[in-house]
Amino acid sequence: MSEECTHDCSTCGAGCDHVDAKDLIAPLNKDSAIKHVYAIMSGKGGVGKSSTTASPGRRHGQSGGYKVGIMDADITGPSIPTAFGLTERAVGDGESIFPEVTAGGIEVISLNLLLENKGDPVVWQGQPPCPAWSSSSGPTCVGGQLDYLFIDMPPGTGDVPLTVFQSIPVDGIVVVTSPQDLVSLIVTKAVRMANMMSKPILGVVENYSYFQCPNCGEKHYIFGQSNLEQVAAEENVKILARVPMDPAMAAAMDQGSMETLTPNYMEPVADAILAHEEAK
Repeated sequence: MSEECTHDCSTCGAGCDHVDAKDLIAPLNKDSAIKHVYAIMSGKGGVGKSSTTASPGRRHGQSGGYKVGIMDADITGPSIPTAFGLTERAVGDGESIFPEVTAGGIEVISLNLLLENKGDPVVWQGQPPCPAWSSSSGPTCVGGQLDYLFIDMPPGTGDVPLTVFQSIPVDGIVVVTSPQDLVSLIVTKAVRMANMMSKPILGVVENYSYFQCPNCGEKHYIFGQSNLEQVAAEENVKILARVPMDPAMAAAMDQGSMETLTPNYMEPVADAILAHEEAK
């Protein structure tokens, strides 16, 4: 840590490795209120963060009766709008951006909902944006009164995840991984960043864990048996769910029908979030 560090990041002009997750918390849009915020993150991409984010959001909204929003913070690879079949651009009035609403009533904001052409690349250099219900500058998203906001984080532990954790009061984190040999590195990096930011970890979800034959019911471990139990024990985190490779889930993500997909493999994630709130 720099000798000049005063632990006040707003006045720091020197290089410093001190991180305070509360220093940069931005105010909500004046017309919004959010009770609970949960982030879905991973140490790498392609492990199914978006499907994990969509599933508890759907459960809380449909059977839980809560008002739910999802923020797609993966600015260069957003997929939440596609998962819910949202095709219209979000509109604004210069001061506020209004989220799109899914058929089931989930409010969604994503950078892809702001692009004129959803296939246009987002080439961003410099301070990363934080397109959320709260932001430090520019138009913010007005989402009314939300019980839960779920954040689909970008992969890794770089600028955008750091900006989210510094500017939004996240109540808890779910880490997503896959059963390949990289699992220990993926989980370890995400867990340690969460600990650095003083964010509680509810547990780990392993996607693509196995394929279950629809004829005989036998489980086939396409990527091999993972060492998730060992890693979870070393990092002192719970295993919330092991999700199979289900072609129906892939089709639902592509066709925008995640709200009607059955079964909902992420029920344990939704249960863990509710249990965490009850334990506060």
